[in-house]
Amino acid sequence: MKYIVCEKPGEFILKEKEAPIRKENEALLQINKVGICGTDIHAYGGNQAFFSYPRILGHELASEVLEIGENARGIKAGDKVVVMPYVSCGKCIACRNGKTNCCTNISVLGVHGDGGMQEQITVPADILLPANNLSDDQMAIVEPLAIGAHSVRRADIKPGETVVVVGCGPIGIGIMKLAQIAGAKVIALDMNDQRLAYAKDKIGVDYIVNAGNNPVEAISEITNGDLATAVFDASGNKFALEACPDYMAHGGRFVLVGLSKGELTYTHPKVHAKEMTLMCSRNATTEDFEHVISVLDQFPTDSYITHNVPYTEMIANFDSWCDLETGVMKATVDFKI
Repeated sequence: MKYIVCEKPGEFILKEKEAPIRKENEALLQINKVGICGTDIHAYGGNQAFFSYPRILGHELASEVLEIGENARGIKAGDKVVVMPYVSCGKCIACRNGKTNCCTNISVLGVHGDGGMQEQITVPADILLPANNLSDDQMAIVEPLAIGAHSVRRADIKPGETVVVVGCGPIGIGIMKLAQIAGAKVIALDMNDQRLAYAKDKIGVDYIVNAGNNPVEAISEITNGDLATAVFDASGNKFALEACPDYMAHGGRFVLVGLSKGELTYTHPKVHAKEMTLMCSRNATTEDFEHVISVLDQFPTDSYITHNVPYTEMIANFDSWCDLETGVMKATVDFKI
């Protein structure tokens, strides 16, 4: 079978190997489509933490079951399934408290172990969810949307709140739509006018603000001086992360979804005066995946996926997907041709 491996930063190679053999409590999957995310781009660029090469990337997967044993969800051969790519230990303090998304021994497909950029893969059967009637395109975007769903659930968004989402990339766009579904009014903040326009035209956010044009004043005006009761950062940009508390109302919540590799600095009296609740949001749980699957018909999948190629053309196109000037939002790769 064919597979694509990132041999080292900046180098993909298309190779061939024997198909994997399923073990007990595993499923053998046919990979139909793989979504490309920031993790893949960072790994390709050599900027991904806790990463080793060579590595088969890919954890946003649309797949079909080829072989599976008895399992709690009643999944059988021939079923299409969504893959939750976080393999947790089930024993650590986080797992015992239901926080499998931040297991102390977590292994993420395509990061800590090989992922789905291959025609077939074996995975633990308990990380599969029935895809119901989802298309391959929809299945391939469940995982990034589940990350957004987890952050919205962490923030406990209530109907009528006004929230700011910083970053109109794939994760930020998901947070915006899911916050809307939860009943919030959404202010989208970014430096890229094209992506802000997408948030307004396709997602239907209530307001857009360019971060280069005095965003605190703009958000204050929109909210009649109150500012936002919840602020989500989906950029991972140090400057953006450090500015986020300025957009937040007194008594508000700041949710860090994007990841910065360096240190962040905040003025303590300023955040203390607001009694800021700071929380991080990492990965997602089964509950988040199931929620996304249930509301995915409200999401503009067709416009969200901007680029798609067969796996035979992925290597030639990948560099262009790293450049926002190409208009990429979400790229996907077909492995079932």
